[in-house]
Amino acid sequence: MPKYRSKFEEQVCGELIQQKIKFKYEPIKIKYIIPETNHTYIPDVILPNGIIIEIKGRLTKQDRFKHLYIKEQKPELDIRFVLQNYKVKLYKGSKTTYGEWLTKNNFFWSEKNIPIEWIHERRKERHTQNKNDKYVKNTGRSSSRVKL
Repeated sequence: MPKYRSKFEEQVCGELIQQKIKFKYEPIKIKYIIPETNHTYIPDVILPNGIIIEIKGRLTKQDRFKHLYIKEQKPELDIRFVLQNYKVKLYKGSKTTYGEWLTKNNFFWSEKNIPIEWIHERRKERHTQNKNDKYVKNTGRSSSRVKL
């Protein structure tokens, strides 16, 4: 059993294990660039259909910028979020919640667990971005957005 970075990740992945759903936990590193510096991103979970799941208790400013950069630089990736609580405000005094921010920025998200629809969603047509990338990426987005 992998060593999870948080109890929430362990809980969500535990549900996948109980349902006997195959997945990989943090199996790859995805390179992305914050202007003038190189960085890597390690997704929490990749489902067999190629959907990348990021499990978040907190969605920090750094996380938000990182995912906007990745979305811009790797649009072929299908990254979705499972939030511990979608109603949490971005920061003290903010009117915007985590869920509202993700929706505004065209990310799919759910609260507490991975929707069964995501797990059973069919694999999209796949291709690699370039010959240096080792990971085959998802080219499409789901038609359903989960709002709670």
